[in-house]
Amino acid sequence: MVISDYRWEDLLIGTSAQFDVLITAGMMASFADLSGDVNPLHADEDFAREAGYPGRVAFGMMTASFYSRLVGVYLPGKRALLHGIAVEFQSPAFIGDTLSVSGAVSFLNDAYHRLEVKAKIVNQRGALISRARIQVGVHGS
Repeated sequence: MVISDYRWEDLLIGTSAQFDVLITAGMMASFADLSGDVNPLHADEDFAREAGYPGRVAFGMMTASFYSRLVGVYLPGKRALLHGIAVEFQSPAFIGDTLSVSGAVSFLNDAYHRLEVKAKIVNQRGALISRARIQVGVHGS
């Protein structure tokens, strides 16, 4: 994986990035181990179906972690330090979903080399999974 290397002077309002990620059972198991979240909506197929879902519900915070990849790898990349994030969840994601994670620079603060990225995650059917406002510092420029 190539990590972007935007310098502060390279960034403009509207600079954007996008990538896709497939939600797998392995990701779910790894996130459950890491987070300790053992809610049966995430872990038990039958429980999730009985609750009205088509299968195990992906962890919301696992899907939101892709915003970290967005800024740390793509926009602005290796010079990024995530300062804050506000996420609004809209729809659940499921194992087998392909999520499209995208964002664009919406604000630049020259004095502090801080930017804001407006981002969203949608699934393969175009359903909005979440949206986020991400504050990012750009270091070493």
